[in-house]
Amino acid sequence: MTDEKLSWLNGNFIDEEKAVVPIMTHSLQYGSGIFEGIRGYETPKGTEIFRLKEHVKRFFNTAKIYGMNLGFSEGDIEKAIIEIVRRNKLKSCYIRPFAFYDDHSVGVGTAGKKISVYIGAFPFGKYFSAADTGLKCKVSSWHRMESSILPIEAKASGNYLNSVIAMKEAKASGFDEAILTSRDGYVAEGPGENIFIVKDGALLTPGRDSQILLGITRNTIIELMKENGMQVIERFIHREELYTADEAFFVGTAAEVTPILNIDGITIGDGKVGSITKKVWETYFNLVQGKSNTHQDYLTYV
Repeated sequence: MTDEKLSWLNGNFIDEEKAVVPIMTHSLQYGSGIFEGIRGYETPKGTEIFRLKEHVKRFFNTAKIYGMNLGFSEGDIEKAIIEIVRRNKLKSCYIRPFAFYDDHSVGVGTAGKKISVYIGAFPFGKYFSAADTGLKCKVSSWHRMESSILPIEAKASGNYLNSVIAMKEAKASGFDEAILTSRDGYVAEGPGENIFIVKDGALLTPGRDSQILLGITRNTIIELMKENGMQVIERFIHREELYTADEAFFVGTAAEVTPILNIDGITIGDGKVGSITKKVWETYFNLVQGKSNTHQDYLTYV
């Protein structure tokens, strides 16, 4: 075995540098790929992959929505992910399953086009440089797209152009990240994160009707906090409720739990990371780092 970095493509483990496609590949031209983002964490028992089955299930649900036959079973992909992490001797890492139309002809149609499945993995730390100190966010002028435009519960590449343009606007205005609202003006999510606010000791988060991706980290936080006796409410959230929140934070596979301390120039709470945000962070990291006795079924050890 060499020290080359391995990836997985259509059932074969290959040198990552050899996993190449033509520039005119359909999914590069039209954003027709689908993907997942999965975290691996170093624990006292070795590397664990967090909620592997749920991520792979969502990957296959996205494929079903877009009518893509991946040619592999969920079990095949789970085994390949575990093996990629093991062969690359990864500890804390990010894993990217990706399926795409591997066809370089011109034309939007996908009938008869070859579908390839790729899995890559690499070391990964904090997504936000300000993850510990807190983010400054801007409510974007761009709305979150909705299900009448594209399937928002599908994790498809093209969906994220909505996120890209919102992020560009936020960064150009001197903010760390964007917050998108629905066309009706309700809070939806960040470009790649779900959002929670704290009000009078309760956790509030936009529900399914708010045009959100149903995040797996979001689901985990809701479960953990309910088990800790906290009230968690899923409902429409008005933009102005962000400004009067006691605390606010993003959650996501990459973002993990990241506090938000300022929105549109308005200080959230007292401008410091709040006690409930700290509790959420601590509870989440105890789980993913193998220090908790609960939800051990969420941890797949390599």
